[in-house]
Order: sequence, then structure tokens, then C-alpha cells
Amino acid sequence: MIKKGIIYILIATLAFSIMNATAKNLSALHPMQVVFFRAFGTFIFIFPYMLLNNISVKGNHPKWLFLRGLVGVISLATFFWALQRIPLGSAISIRYLGPIFGVMLAAYFLKERVGWLQWLSFGIAFSGVVVLKGFDIRIDFLSLLLILTSAFFLGFVFVLIRYLSTREHYLTIINYFMLISIGVSLSFIQHWRIPLPHEWPSVISIGVLGLIGQIFMTKAFQIEEANILAPFKYMELVWALIIGYSFFSETYNWLAFSGIVLIIIGMILNVYGKKKAAS
Repeated sequence: MIKKGIIYILIATLAFSIMNATAKNLSALHPMQVVFFRAFGTFIFIFPYMLLNNISVKGNHPKWLFLRGLVGVISLATFFWALQRIPLGSAISIRYLGPIFGVMLAAYFLKERVGWLQWLSFGIAFSGVVVLKGFDIRIDFLSLLLILTSAFFLGFVFVLIRYLSTREHYLTIINYFMLISIGVSLSFIQHWRIPLPHEWPSVISIGVLGLIGQIFMTKAFQIEEANILAPFKYMELVWALIIGYSFFSETYNWLAFSGIVLIIIGMILNVYGKKKAAS
């Protein structure tokens, strides 16, 4: 029988993949307007829940919570911007470098040990990005810069969440992210426009899908070991490739696809290397 934690993470990855496809479907809107819909759609659900259950809104470490929210919105905004420019599968593949940047930042700030297998995995993953960029002409240098920026700040998010996870309620961390995302995105309101009728289903669903993904991802890691769940996290890319092909007619030549495979191999090796280093 499949473990419940694995089922939860598969649901989470599917929800996130559909959310990302939904964000791409809103490519005609300003990226920060898409960030607003993503954040507000989650905020309206979790904020009342926090109030009803007496979960701290301010938190115990507001400065660190604010920083987590700020780096999170930078990562999300640059990711949505890149999604508007390059294929869904390519964007998600390169953003998977986030854990690599997270390990590097954790080694510097949290003094965590990095084993040789992890360094090898980093090299393999980065070589995958080089191959993917070199053989997929749809990825221009601005798009590559955007998605690498997103991955770097995603790694920063991982470090901050690791620091805050034992000090703050997870909903407090998420709520800060949503509030700061809403605040930053509103500063770009002069670039917004009213969504067209065919865009409203995506507008309404993007925040709900993000919330579903976060809930099931959290529940998965609450009941199952991280090293068991980590490989299944990469199902998000499989879903993305399927959705990209089915709805956006995205295809890859075998050389570009080999770059995606190298990134995934590097990420899986990183999980194994991290476990070995910890032991």
C-alpha cells in the first residue's frame, strides 16, 4: 500500500504544477498582478483560520519573518516573470537549483556540513542548466537571469524557513509571505488591468491551488521522513512537462531534454549526499 505521506506529496506537486500553469496562462497580465492574485487567494483563507484558532499573526521574530516574506516575493515574482517568457518545464527545471543555493547558504549562515557528493550533485545540476540553455533557443539570457534569481532567493527561503520552523507556527510564516507579497505587488498597481472574462477562472483558482499545495506538502512532511518524500517532489516537473505539452504545445529536442534530466539527477544526488553527510 502506498504511504499516505507519498499520496499527499503527489497531490501537492500536482496542485503546484497546475498553479504554475495557471500563472503562465495569465501571461498577458503584469507579473506582479499575478503575484497579488496568488497571495490574496491564499491569504483570505489562512488569515481568518489563524484568528479563529488564536495563532499568532505577528509572530515572535518579526524581522526574520519579514525577511522570509521579502525574499519569497522576489523569488515568486521573478519566477512568474520567467514563466511568461519560457516553457513551463524549463522554468521549473532551472528553479530546482533552489535547493543547491539553499545548501550553500546554509553552509555559510547555519554552518551546516556539505559532503563531496553534494558538491558533485551541484556540478551535475549546473551542467544541466548549461546544456538546457545551450540547446533550447527559447531561453534567452534575461529569462535565464530571472529564473536563476528566482532559484537563488528560493534557496534563501529554504534557509530562513529552516531557521524559523522551530520558532514560529508554519501558518505565521506563510501569512507573512502572503502579506508582504500583497503589499509589494500593490506598489505596481499602475501597471495592472482588469482581467478579461476568460482570465477570471485562472485568477480565482491560482491562490486556491497554491494553498492546496502548501497544505498537502506540509501534511506530507509532518507524517513522513523527508528523505523518503524528496524524490517524489520532482513529480512536479513531470506534471509540468505533461501540462506544458498538452496545453501550451511545448516540446523539447533530445539535447535540451538531456539538460532537464541532468538537473533532476543532480537534485536526487543532492538528497542522497545530504543524507550521507548527516550520517
